Amino acid sequence: MLNSELTVSEYNPYYQPYMDVLGEEVKLMDQLINGKDIFISFLRDIPSEKLNFSYADGKWTLSEILMHLIDAERVFQYRALRFARKDSTPLPGFDQDIYVPESNANNRSKDAIVSEYASVRESSINLFKSFTDDELKRLGSASGSDMSVRALGFVICGHQAHHLKIIRERYLG
Repeated sequence: MLNSELTVSEYNPYYQPYMDVLGEEVKLMDQLINGKDIFISFLRDIPSEKLNFSYADGKWTLSEILMHLIDAERVFQYRALRFARKDSTPLPGFDQDIYVPESNANNRSKDAIVSEYASVRESSINLFKSFTDDELKRLGSASGSDMSVRALGFVICGHQAHHLKIIRERYLG
């Protein structure tokens, strides 16, 4: 058992690194709420001149990573909503490498990015608070594999934690 709420049968093994970075015995709502506060505080401490920095050719800038997190969270929210509402239509994956350049991240201010992140995360918090225990356990299909509603919540949290680690190590280190 990964933690007290989730089992490995509820998500594709591709997402295991995102689950691992969260640790064991974590609660979904705690992760969503605390993750918001921690991440906003972290973002506010980043110097604005670092936002367009990339640690290597072909790698995303810090602004692009932040917009990628926002875009991905929206995609995972949408999947969670569909699955919770018993929509059994298989959902395709999304190509992050198409989304990132279209986000215009490098033309956005830090305040705009922080504000958008806060709104999106607050939306996730409210969405997942609204789900019953039964709805959180419902499965749907995305990117060719089954996933539970609650697993999507943990993916949102783990995806952010994964990128936070990368930002600290490669962009701000």
